[in-house]
Amino acid sequence: MSKLEGKVAIVTGASKGIGAGIAKALGAAGASVVVNYASSKAGADKVVDAIVAAGGKAVAVQGDVSKAADAKGIVDAAIKAYGKLDVLVNNSGVYEFASLEDFTEEHFHKQFNVNVLGLLLVTQAAAKHLGEGGSIINIGSVVSRITPPGSSAYTGTKGAVDAITGVLSRELGPRQIRVNALNPGMVETEGTHTAGFIGSDFQLDAVSKTPLGRVGQPADIAGIAVFLASDESAWLTGEQLLAGGGVR
Repeated sequence: MSKLEGKVAIVTGASKGIGAGIAKALGAAGASVVVNYASSKAGADKVVDAIVAAGGKAVAVQGDVSKAADAKGIVDAAIKAYGKLDVLVNNSGVYEFASLEDFTEEHFHKQFNVNVLGLLLVTQAAAKHLGEGGSIINIGSVVSRITPPGSSAYTGTKGAVDAITGVLSRELGPRQIRVNALNPGMVETEGTHTAGFIGSDFQLDAVSKTPLGRVGQPADIAGIAVFLASDESAWLTGEQLLAGGGVR
């Protein structure tokens, strides 16, 4: 039997990058997957097609996680499509680096609204449906440990994710719902290409500080997410798993 056979999972921000990789891996492990996207329907549909082509089940659902009505709508769509919910992967996130001198209110709110408020809103909606054995996986980042310059707002959001993970693990633990943070290092995605990180001095510096000597790939993160979604991690909650090739 597949590791996640019979389970239903939501992955937010799953139209590309790490989220797409996680959604495909959950589908391959037997879960029925709700592939959430904010704006890229084409990207989400491509992920759904890949899951279905591999013999899995998936639907694409639009929704802006930073809006309460949309967050509830994402969860409601999962219940409508599959009748229950077992796994939530809070992957939606945005990042913009800016020095203290260039920092703006807009810069702050854009990142905190998606990365922190969005996580809380979707989790609030999902918690009403998660039962014993449920798993919430919050995608954080190693930046909360390495605190790179020029990332005060972004790193602040990921520090919040770590703290919220601990709080919710205690709140939801009595219901036997687990909450863990999965914190990647630098990963090669559409986003890191667009931001100019791949092929830059930033990448060279990051790799030089990575014991395993390379940039991560979405598949490196997806396998860990499958483990956290599965019953194999039934005794883990409130943890922060660093997934950066040894960066810390």
